[in-house]
Amino acid sequence: MAGFDTLIYFFQTYGVLDFLLPFILVFTIVFAVMQKTKILGDNKKFNVIIAGVLGLLFVVPHLLGSYPLGYDPVQIMNETLPSISLVAVAAIMLLLLMGIFGTGFAAAASPIIALLAIAFVVYIFGSSLGLWIAPYDVFSWWSTETTELMIIILVFGAIVYFITKEDNNQGSKLIKDVWSGVKNLFEKR
Repeated sequence: MAGFDTLIYFFQTYGVLDFLLPFILVFTIVFAVMQKTKILGDNKKFNVIIAGVLGLLFVVPHLLGSYPLGYDPVQIMNETLPSISLVAVAAIMLLLLMGIFGTGFAAAASPIIALLAIAFVVYIFGSSLGLWIAPYDVFSWWSTETTELMIIILVFGAIVYFITKEDNNQGSKLIKDVWSGVKNLFEKR
């Protein structure tokens, strides 16, 4: 009896993951854009032909191995789409959770979440193309001991700050301003 992993291996062996799925994705996106923009009018036949040609131009050089090393769009798509899907699911779940707390909060925070999602997508594509190094390469020196040391320094710094600060009520005004801003986020509009 064959399992699900056998089916996936079959798909990989016969090029479904390298040819068919990228072709369908590119074809669908190009066809939808051409139908929506009506560049060639309402003629579906022309849109199908152009979407098919662009889809084939996308995947055939991959199968022939004529793309330069590291710049194969099918390979980049296969590397980036799982991460982008994860970002999309995380953004939707975050908006769902914020919607529970009130429409004002979700509406106020959705542009921030959209900008963060765009930044993540740009980072994912850039790292797939090798434009910058991954964060684990930048922070390879970071360890558990470093984290513990940073927490100790921050706690002792906060203690020293609260002991030595002057009593001029500016700190409490800042806390009140921040609290009123948070309350405004949760109010219904």
